[in-house]
Amino acid sequence: MSSVMADSPRSFHPMALVLIGMALSTLVLVSLARWSGTKVEQFDSPVTSSRSMRFEDTPSGAVAVLDPASGAEITRFEGEQGFVRGVLRAIARERKRRGVDHHLPLLLQAHADGSLTLDDPVTGERINLESFGPTQRATFAALQATQPALNKP
Repeated sequence: MSSVMADSPRSFHPMALVLIGMALSTLVLVSLARWSGTKVEQFDSPVTSSRSMRFEDTPSGAVAVLDPASGAEITRFEGEQGFVRGVLRAIARERKRRGVDHHLPLLLQAHADGSLTLDDPVTGERINLESFGPTQRATFAALQATQPALNKP
């Protein structure tokens, strides 16, 4: 009876060791970059259109989207709207951390490559909306063409 070392549960295939080493190296590099505060620059496609808007919670629990210049309501998201609230919560959290007024407008920007971003010009935060899927992206894309409602007396 001969035993074969390669069949031992304690031995690793050399490729497995290489993959583990690469994963650990990546983890260390990302950790060092985050710890040092290094900001990764994004190379964006040119902006083809941009729209400024404010988002506010209403007493009914809806999210009102307002034109910052006129204060007119562009649209209103009724119901739970988990995605919209999640995106806005992320921006609000960063603004609160920096002590920035949450009423300042955000920019909804369409890019030449078809991407759509929600940008906070005050904090520099950017959320790529297409990374959440076509349905979620469409929620914000509809805001690009929507005109503000007329203010009622």
